[in-house]
Amino acid sequence: MTWIEGRFEESLIITTVEQALNWARESSLWPVTFGLACCAIEMMATGASRYDIDRFGAGAFRPSPRQADLMIVAGTVTFKMASRVRRLYEQMPDPKYVMAMGACTIGGGPYFKWGYHVVKGVDLVVPVDVYVPGCPPRPEALLEGLMRLQDKVRAHRIAKGAEEEIPVPHHSGYGEIVAPSETKA
Repeated sequence: MTWIEGRFEESLIITTVEQALNWARESSLWPVTFGLACCAIEMMATGASRYDIDRFGAGAFRPSPRQADLMIVAGTVTFKMASRVRRLYEQMPDPKYVMAMGACTIGGGPYFKWGYHVVKGVDLVVPVDVYVPGCPPRPEALLEGLMRLQDKVRAHRIAKGAEEEIPVPHHSGYGEIVAPSETKA
């Protein structure tokens, strides 16, 4: 028997303040209600009962950027809309996170070459934490992006001078890749 056994009740949890804050932040990401084009339909489907984004703590879509800490930029960002996207981002309280959802948001999509009115990536307007590729991405892809963002929030270091390690995805949804020479005929 060690010295710590029997000194505390069974339901005691010992953690650091940093881990407790990160757990609270990752479990209650509140996205701002904001969609620009067809990707917003998939974002709305993710909030529906079939995919249930609530189980990740991100189902409370907030109507105001002052109440949200996650901006999911879903759709084509035009030059006319870029200043509004930036304004919404600046109104969000810290810490704030941004997900770029869809090919048009990430790099201009089909409008990249000839679309004079389209921003060639929302990362030119606001800093992006997680990219969700696709045209439009399926709700499962948005949920995967949300899990990647939760990994990033979990690894956040609050202490000054602390190094923040970039989390490596631990569940990608893909099976193990087997070389053709390893397969049995």
